[in-house]
Order: sequence, then C-alpha cells, then structure tokens
Amino acid sequence: MKLMFSIALFLLLPYCTRQTSDVIIESTPASSIGGVIQTELEKTVSLVCTLQSGTHDDKELVWLRNEAAVDLKDGNKENRSSVCIRPVIIEDEGATFTCHLKSNASNKASVTLNVTYHTDISGLEEVTVEEEESLVLQCHMRANPMVTSVTWKLNGSIVDLLTSSFIITSDGITSKLQINKVERSLHEGLYQCTATSPVYGERSKSFQLTVTEKTLKFPLMPMIAGLVVVGLTALLAIISRWRKIARCCK
Repeated sequence: MKLMFSIALFLLLPYCTRQTSDVIIESTPASSIGGVIQTELEKTVSLVCTLQSGTHDDKELVWLRNEAAVDLKDGNKENRSSVCIRPVIIEDEGATFTCHLKSNASNKASVTLNVTYHTDISGLEEVTVEEEESLVLQCHMRANPMVTSVTWKLNGSIVDLLTSSFIITSDGITSKLQINKVERSLHEGLYQCTATSPVYGERSKSFQLTVTEKTLKFPLMPMIAGLVVVGLTALLAIISRWRKIARCCK
C-alpha cells in the first residue's frame, strides 16, 4: 500500500510543480497540455506571460528564446509581459520560449513552437548540358512533417535506374538525380521531381533538359603562354635584324 502511494505521489509531482509556479504563459494560438504550440510559416504567434498573485519583492519578468534573452521594452517587464513572433519562420521550428522571474529563474513557464511547412519546390528550370558531360538535378525537400516519398520522372515516366545511367541519392533534405555521362538519345527531355507530404500532398518541380553537341575545348592558359612566347621570339628577331641593318648603313 505504501509503495502504491509513493508511485502515485511521484506521478503527481510534475503536475504539482507546474501548477505551483506563479508564472503562466497564455498563447494565441493556444498551446497543448504539454506546452506545444502548433503553427505554420508566415503566421503570427502571440505569447503573454503573467505573474500570478503572490508575495514577490521583484516583479520583473524575463523572456528567453532557446536560452537567449529576448529584448523587452520598458513597460513590458513587470507583472505582465508579451512577446509576438511575426512572421513565423523555419528557424522558429522547435524554438522554446521561457518566461521567468528575474529574481528567481526557477519560477518559470515555457512553450515550444511546432512549425509545419511544405517543401519549397515549384516551377520550371531550363537546363542545358553538352553530351558526355555530367549532370546533377536537385530537389530540396525539407519539410515538417517530413515528406514520405520523392519520385523522379522523365517525360512522364519513372526514371529507369537500370538502363539509363541514373543515380538517385537523398540525405533527407535534398534529393539528387545524377548522370555521369549525358547522352542526348537517353537523357534529353522534361524531368519532374515530386515530393509527397502527409499534410500538404504533392508538390513538384520540373527541369527542361536540353543536350547540345560536344564542343572541342582548348586549354586557355597554355594557349596564352604559347602566344606570348611566339610574340616575344618574333619581337627579338625583328630587333636583332634591325640592328644588323643599322650596322650596314653606317
């Protein structure tokens, strides 16, 4: 019986600790029981920290964003203090805002932002490459929640990884389609990268690939050096010849 009472007391302890704090945070939109605020990019989040009734010599409040102090204006520090996040950006994802008494940092309350956003892929990009050159196409698929799949198509069909020399890689943020040696007959056309999100559905970006004939390329620096040598040699020959003619005329 004593053991059961001890377990129940242990489970209730965090709840009681939160409730005995004299500092509370109210937010728009409202937070969940765990102090998580659901929001999206470009939205606005308003936080209001209030000091509840109690005996406090110092009533000044302090705001922290991920342990870094938030600059507050005079008149927005005592008893009641507000912070506005506008607009919400990607870097706000997972950010924790904490409000506490300046004189007692343990008297505090916190909320955490959960920022949902879709992948930033769209539009059409024109790409030109010469035959036998290498090529890399990229789709940035950073999102919250994470995308569930990424597909690559060429002219409306899923790319053939076995017969068309395609290599597809992904690090969870960027999906890359690579071709080590481009051939016009195999690789020219319209490519499409499609990312699927459980919240935002499908989003795509297209690449119009044009393959041109291979051109002969000459090393520029050796050519310049050669021309300089030839020019100096010719100049020295002219000077030498001129001196010989000058001697004959004397």
